[in-house]
Order: sequence, then structure tokens, then C-alpha cells
Amino acid sequence: MAALSVPVLLGAVLLLLGCRGPGAEGQRRKEMVLSEKVNQLMEWASKRSVIRMNGDKFRRLVKAPPRNYSVIVMFTALQPHRQCVVCKQADEEYQILANSWRYSSAFTNKIFFAMVDFDEGSDVFQMLNMNSAPTFINFPAKGKPKRGDTYELQVRGFAAEQLARWVADRTDVHIRVIRPPNYAGPLMLGLLLAVIGGLVYLRGSNLDFLYNKTGWAFAALCFVLAMTSGQMWNHIRGPPYAHKNPHTGQVNYIHGSSQAQFVAETHIVLLFMFVDGGVTLGMVLLHEAATSDMDVGKRKIMCIAGIGLVVLFFSWLLSVFRSKYHGYPYRPKLKCVEEGTIVVVEQKIQVQDL
Repeated sequence: MAALSVPVLLGAVLLLLGCRGPGAEGQRRKEMVLSEKVNQLMEWASKRSVIRMNGDKFRRLVKAPPRNYSVIVMFTALQPHRQCVVCKQADEEYQILANSWRYSSAFTNKIFFAMVDFDEGSDVFQMLNMNSAPTFINFPAKGKPKRGDTYELQVRGFAAEQLARWVADRTDVHIRVIRPPNYAGPLMLGLLLAVIGGLVYLRGSNLDFLYNKTGWAFAALCFVLAMTSGQMWNHIRGPPYAHKNPHTGQVNYIHGSSQAQFVAETHIVLLFMFVDGGVTLGMVLLHEAATSDMDVGKRKIMCIAGIGLVVLFFSWLLSVFRSKYHGYPYRPKLKCVEEGTIVVVEQKIQVQDL
């Protein structure tokens, strides 16, 4: 019996080892694959903060298990023929965010920043049923992306600081955004101080110009026009100059929403100064035609010219105003904004359809 029990015991041990062998081997294989993927991503990240991916790299490094790291992916269309101005602006902010992560203490192998261009990975766009760019998605270390893992570009904008807050919320990795130095502000301040210093030096004996009400009124008017023209909004939000429909090729200069604008709208607002001047001139002519002592013929000419200026310029002003506020109840007498001159874009904020 003892002789028989030894082979039986050995067989049982070998059977147990044989049962556990494939599982342990599979676990070791997964760890090796995971280690290779992390090492590959770390090598690429050490050379470039944002890793460019095609379809094969995306499926192997982002979609396929095993994965113990999160990947922030920007889906974009940067090729010139796509004419996606927003994509280029968003890419600049995304690069700032990734560089801030790469050269800070937050640099870790638990998160990576990647990019998929439509012309390099159109199959990825098709796989994700995606038809717009730019789009930011967080692919978490475990599970599939949830609703909150898609960045709300239309609501939050694409500033690097906003992206950093979203990344911290989704991955618990806090990134302090460090922007490259911008010397435009100090240079402008230095130029202004130099001009003021030059004026004081040249006219040191006579500083009456500092008490010139007309000069201060003109400076205040320029400041008010600069603030109300929308230029500060453009500087903060970074909208595109215009929008070109990729399907029809039609260029849109006025955004169809009252919550957003294009840079071109700022220039149109500046033109309103001349429009307001035309309306004012028309009102002055009407007043002079009613109160002056000139002969009746000249007063009729002034009256007709005044009415024409008011109707023409005020109608154009109302036409553009209705383009932004579709519920405005009053219609202009003349349709001065014709199709093809100024076109209203659909209410899609800073998203270029592919």
C-alpha cells in the first residue's frame, strides 16, 4: 500500500502543477505585455509629450487589454486641406498641457497624452462613430469611457487650464499649467511708458496737454470701443476668425448664437462706427431741413438725403442684429445683408465637422 501511495501522490502533485501552470503562464504573459506597452509609451513620451497614433497603435495601446494607465486622446484634423482653424488652436493648448505634465513632478506612467489625426486614423473615427473634431476623450485604466470622460468643449472651451481641471477630475492627476513666456504685454507697456516719457521730456515746460479734456475724452472713447467690440472676448476664448463649411465651401462670418462669436464679428462691429455715423448724419440732415432758413429746394434735398441715410444704415444694422438674435421682432425696411455677403453659421460652437 505504501508503494502504491507514492506514485499516486506524485501524480496528484503533477496534476496540480499542470492545472496551475497555464494560468500562471498566462498571468506572466499579461505582465510582460503590459510592461512592454508601458515602456513603449514612456519612451515615446520622453521624446514628445503628445504621442501621435494611427489605427494600429490606438487599438494596441489604448483599446486592447491589459492596461493599468489612462490615456487622454485628442481626436483632431490638422491637415491644411481640412481647414479646421479650431483644431490648430486646440492643439496649441493641448501641447501646453502635455508639456506642463511632461516637465513637472506630475509626470508618471499612470497617464499619457495622445493624438489621433483624421487623415492618419480615419478607421479610429469610424470605430468610435465620431464625425467631429476636435474632441477630447479619457480612456480610463479600467473599463470603458463613461459620459464624463468626453470633454465638453462647447461648454468649457479648450484652454489648457480648463483641460487640466478636467484631467484632474477624471484621473486624479493634478497638472500645473506652465505657459511659455509672452513678451507682448511687457513690450507694449514699455512702449507706452516710453511715449509718455518722451512727451514729458519734450514738453516738460508745458504740461497743459495733460489737462486737455478732448484728448482724455478721445482716449476714453477708444478704450470703450475696444472693450465693447468683443476683442477681449476673442483674447480670452480664442475663437476662429470665420467658419468654412467643409461640404459647401461657404464662409460664415457671423455666428448664429448669441453666446459665441467669430473674430470677424469684431471687425464688423468696428464698421458699425461708420454705420452709426451715417445714421447720425442722416438725423442731422433731417434736423437741418426742418429748422434751417434755406430755400425749400435745398431743404427737400437735405430731407431726402437724411431719410435715405437713416433707412439704409439702420436697416443694415437691424439685419446684422437679427442674425444674432433670431427672436428679434422688428424687420428692416431694406435687406442690406444679402446671401453670400454675410452668412449665418449654424449653432455649433468651435467644432469643425469632418
